[in-house]
Amino acid sequence: MRRNIHPPYGPVVFRDRNAGYSFLTRSTATSEHTVDWEDGNTYPVVDVEISSASHPFYTGQSRVVDTAGRVERFNRRYGRPA
Repeated sequence: MRRNIHPPYGPVVFRDRNAGYSFLTRSTATSEHTVDWEDGNTYPVVDVEISSASHPFYTGQSRVVDTAGRVERFNRRYGRPA
C-alpha cells in the first residue's frame, strides 16, 4: 500500500439524536464538533439521523407493505384487459 494517501483512522462518537443513543467506535469520519465521553476523553462526534437504536427494522416497528393487495385492488378498480 502507498503511504500517506489514506485518511486518518481514529476514535469517533456516533450520536443518534432521535433515540438519544451514542456509541464510540473507530472511523475515518471526522467532525468539528466534540463531546466528552464516559472515559473522560474528548472525541469528535458525528450526528446521524438513524441508527440501529431508532431504525424500524431493528426496533420491531416495521410495517409490511401488502403489494399483492395493491395489485388486486388495481385489477378490481380498472379491470384486466380481455
